[in-house]
Amino acid sequence: MTVLSFSLRRCAPAVLLAAFSVLPLAVTAQTPDAPRLGQAGKDVMWLPSPDAAVDRMLQMAEVGPQDLVVDLGAGDGKIAIAAARQHGARALGLEYNPALVTVAARRAQEAGVADRVAFRQADIFATDFSSATVVTMYLLPELNLRLRPTLFRMAPGTRVVSHSFDMGDWTPDESAVIGTAKVMAWKIPAHAAGEWEIQGAAAEGPNRLRLRQTRQRVDGDVSFGRVDASLIAPRLSGDRLRFTARTAGGALLHVDARIEGDRMTGTAAQDTGARAPFTAVRRTPAPPIGGIEASDAEIQRAHRVLDAAG
Repeated sequence: MTVLSFSLRRCAPAVLLAAFSVLPLAVTAQTPDAPRLGQAGKDVMWLPSPDAAVDRMLQMAEVGPQDLVVDLGAGDGKIAIAAARQHGARALGLEYNPALVTVAARRAQEAGVADRVAFRQADIFATDFSSATVVTMYLLPELNLRLRPTLFRMAPGTRVVSHSFDMGDWTPDESAVIGTAKVMAWKIPAHAAGEWEIQGAAAEGPNRLRLRQTRQRVDGDVSFGRVDASLIAPRLSGDRLRFTARTAGGALLHVDARIEGDRMTGTAAQDTGARAPFTAVRRTPAPPIGGIEASDAEIQRAHRVLDAAG
């Protein structure tokens, strides 16, 4: 997105000076109706994202014409406009400052994408943006942590990209550094935890799968009759779960499935065999996904990011 939301109550002058120092000189040349560098809003200041960071954010989110990109704190509309103009997506910018909403809407019109881009005056913590397939942001760590429970309620596979600041202990799926800018991307995972009954398994096939989950990280074991085998290299990406397990006879079984609610469907195959259908049904109530609510340690660490800079 196009703004960095600096909390005026927490940001020391040295932090702002440091932030300004990494911006291109061109951004200081403002037209009369353009946003002012460091312009104050609701607990925030306006700072633009560099073009290279915007481009990388949209690349890492793999934005395409099928997507709805929601930019949280849209500022002058740079990211939403780029998503539409460069990637053919629809986009919605949520911005608290009504003057910036007017600027962004005018720039979308000038860019020829007003039919695919809209801007709304809104508080991001009081607005439903659950229809987004991509969420972009340039916010402080403590605000990212506040957003994390909301993001985890979104559809599995929703892509989230942040400029500069992380999501606490939620490890990014991908990150990049472009000049002085850091970009991080995550994919909202499906709810995989619980005990699953595997249906239609052959004699050498598994019959029970148990999964534990912390954010997008999963582990667990699978039962082959009387043998319980740990999962080898399990990976959850959006709604797609892949893992390998060693059967009772010693062969490696590779499973590739998609999770939809309490049902999992896909394929399973041994190294030397053909792929066969794989179906599983969750038989126990799904336990909560671990690590969604911010811990005290994460919140304290987020505060120290600014305190150290000040």
